[in-house]
Amino acid sequence: MDALTTIVSGMSFTECPRWHDGRIWFSDFYTNRVLSATEDGSGLRTELEVPNQPGGLGWLPDGRLLVVSARDRTLLRQEHDGQVVVHADLSGHVGGNLNDMVVDSAGRAFVGNFGFDLGAGADPAPTALVRVDPDGTVAQAADGLHFPNGSVITDDDVLVVGETFANRVTAFDVDDTGRLTNRRVWAEFGGVPEGPDFSTVLSQVKVAPDGCCLDAEGALWIADALSGKLLHVKEGGDIVDEVQVDSGVFACMLGGDDGRTLFVCAAPDFDPAARAATHESRLLTLRVDVPHAGRP
Repeated sequence: MDALTTIVSGMSFTECPRWHDGRIWFSDFYTNRVLSATEDGSGLRTELEVPNQPGGLGWLPDGRLLVVSARDRTLLRQEHDGQVVVHADLSGHVGGNLNDMVVDSAGRAFVGNFGFDLGAGADPAPTALVRVDPDGTVAQAADGLHFPNGSVITDDDVLVVGETFANRVTAFDVDDTGRLTNRRVWAEFGGVPEGPDFSTVLSQVKVAPDGCCLDAEGALWIADALSGKLLHVKEGGDIVDEVQVDSGVFACMLGGDDGRTLFVCAAPDFDPAARAATHESRLLTLRVDVPHAGRP
C-alpha cells in the first residue's frame, strides 16, 4: 500500500467525497461550497455554492445533482441549466442538522442527520434515517439510529449505514419500493454508549464510523472520526487493515480511473469554530488493491 498523498489543501472542512464523471467531488463545509478536481487534485473548481452548508452528494438517474443543505435541513437539486431548487424539506422528519446521504439507482436518497444539536452540546438522542423519493416525497426509512452518517448501497441492494455514536454499522435490505427491511448489525466495535450527556457518551465510543465506501470484495473503508484512522472492515466487524493519518479523518471514497484510489477527507478536528476560522483541511489519496463497488 502506497503512502498518503495530499492532492488538495487549504480547505475548511472537506467531507462527502464522490467520484463522478472522471472527477472527485466533495463538500467544503465552512466555505459553503461543493468542489471538484481531477484525480491528482488539479483543475480544482467550484461546482455549487450552498449557503446553509453542503453535506452529502448524489445524482439522480438523469444526471441532476442532489446535495444536502445541512443547516436548513433541505435537499437541493441542481437542474440541467444550473438552477438550484429545493428537492425536499426534511425539517419535519429529523432531530438535528443533516449530514451524509446515499442515492440508489432509482434516484431515492437516504439521508442521515445528527438527531440533536451537536454544536450546542445537547444530549445525544436517537433519530431517523429519511428517504426522499425522486419526486421529492419524504418518508421515514428507519428509526432508533444513533447519528446515522456515512452510507453505502451494495450491488445486491443492501443499505449499510454507520451509527457514529453507537460503535456499530447497521444494514438493511432495500426492496423494490425503497422500503428498508431485515435490520441487522453489520459490524460492532463495542456496546451502545449510555449516559446523561454528550461527554459521557463520547467517552464510551471505541470506533465512530463516519464517511465510508464499499469495495468489490464487500468490505468497507470507514473513516473513524475519533481516532484519525481509516479502517478496512469486513462484514462481522473484522478489521483487516488500518491506516493511521496524521490528522482527523472524516470521510473516504474509492474512485479514480481504475477505482483503486481512496480519497480521504482530513482535518485537525471537527470543531465548527476552529474549522470555520482556518483552512487546514485537506483531501488525501491512497492507492489500494481492491476497487470500488456499490453506491455512491
